[in-house]
Amino acid sequence: MTKTCPPAWLVLDDVSFAYGRGPAVNQSLNLTLGPGIVGLLGPNGAGKSTLMRMLATLARPRSGRILWHGTDIAREPDALRTTLGYLPQDFGVYPALSAREFLTFLAAVKGVPAQATGARVEECLAQVGLLDVADRALAGYSGGMRQRVGIAQALLNDPQLLVVDEPTVGLDPAERLRFRHLLTELAGERLVLLSTHIVSDVEASAAALVVLQGGRIVFDGTPQALVAGARGRAWDWTIVPGYLAEARRRFVVTQSLHLGGAVQLRVLGGQPPGATAVPAVPAEPSLEDAYTDLLARAAAAQRGTPALAA
Repeated sequence: MTKTCPPAWLVLDDVSFAYGRGPAVNQSLNLTLGPGIVGLLGPNGAGKSTLMRMLATLARPRSGRILWHGTDIAREPDALRTTLGYLPQDFGVYPALSAREFLTFLAAVKGVPAQATGARVEECLAQVGLLDVADRALAGYSGGMRQRVGIAQALLNDPQLLVVDEPTVGLDPAERLRFRHLLTELAGERLVLLSTHIVSDVEASAAALVVLQGGRIVFDGTPQALVAGARGRAWDWTIVPGYLAEARRRFVVTQSLHLGGAVQLRVLGGQPPGATAVPAVPAEPSLEDAYTDLLARAAAAQRGTPALAA
């Protein structure tokens, strides 16, 4: 099936970059993104934050071009900055200020016209559900509330591109769910880039996924396509508890559930695991299974060795 290309709002054209402490990536990145929520998945150290910093014009590619509506943002960063909202992983606040005071200050920094600032701050506070606590000092906000302040500041200039980097790290399940709903509501005609290593953050909201590993794109497509690629590679397998450590050593195991005197595993691989008293049976892979299987196969390919249980 021919892949349908999204509108060319944001284009990575043969982009390579240095990340972490390793050398620059040798394989160029090519990507075309349009409006909607795009999940950028990858393990810690995959290069996600470095890529996000480049998209936010805070770092430059080693080579290649990043185009925003056809304009090279390394040469003309203001073409994107005027319509960019960015929530970095290490977003901080001034704890003595209230949310309303903090956003008013940042609106001035971002160049929002003074006559429009008051209304825009109120609108952003309403969008993230903080109007009723807008005059409370930020020092008393929970982690999830501070993240909502972070989204509010990213929305002050009504951006077309909203970049959020690991926004749910440290949040409890209720705040994580609230944050995912908020991003879905904000998408509309925006391009929202959500960088995370938590699959559930993108499972229910992202229409497109990009998976990064070792600074390389190893998948670019829909969540459904990623799951389809793992069909026939997921197995439910019941073993005795004493074999669990050996099974984890030999196979890619994504789930283990103790049931009385047995352990039920979800195992990934091109062939069912070895024969036991209860043979493995095919299972429908989850998005988490498909993502884990993709990373295992990509890592094996980069090492030049066969994947476990391939």
